[in-house]
Amino acid sequence: MKRTVTGAALAAGALAATALAFAPTAAAVTPTTATVTAGCGIFGGGSATLTATQSGTSATITLTSSAITAPLALSANSITSTLTMANSTGSSRVFSGTVNPAMAAGDPVTVGPLPGTVASGDSLDLHGGSLKMVIFGITVTCTSSAAQSPGPFVMD
Repeated sequence: MKRTVTGAALAAGALAATALAFAPTAAAVTPTTATVTAGCGIFGGGSATLTATQSGTSATITLTSSAITAPLALSANSITSTLTMANSTGSSRVFSGTVNPAMAAGDPVTVGPLPGTVASGDSLDLHGGSLKMVIFGITVTCTSSAAQSPGPFVMD
């Protein structure tokens, strides 16, 4: 009888562990995607999509826009980008790096994923912040004209 009870307890524990392993993980940041309207001066402007991920205090944001285009052919990892996100709960958060795919002249611009540090409860919006890209020594600054939709990135 003791072996049966022990075996049943082990089986129940194994099932619980398996269920836990396959349980969906909670999204650390919500929403994970937002859109903004950004203007980049003579380099264009329009709708852009921001995609965010978070793991603890580390986060990344990628910006993609078909309205903002590459002025020249660009090799991979050739744009130095600094994305400053306004934070309604404290100091602005900065995401920076040299991460971009290769792009032909006129291609939609994509930068990121750009890494940064966040804190639980941060509420990040490009509106009130900026994206600065250095391309062949020329700084292009993009700002948004309105808040992100559907809303700011809220960090877990």
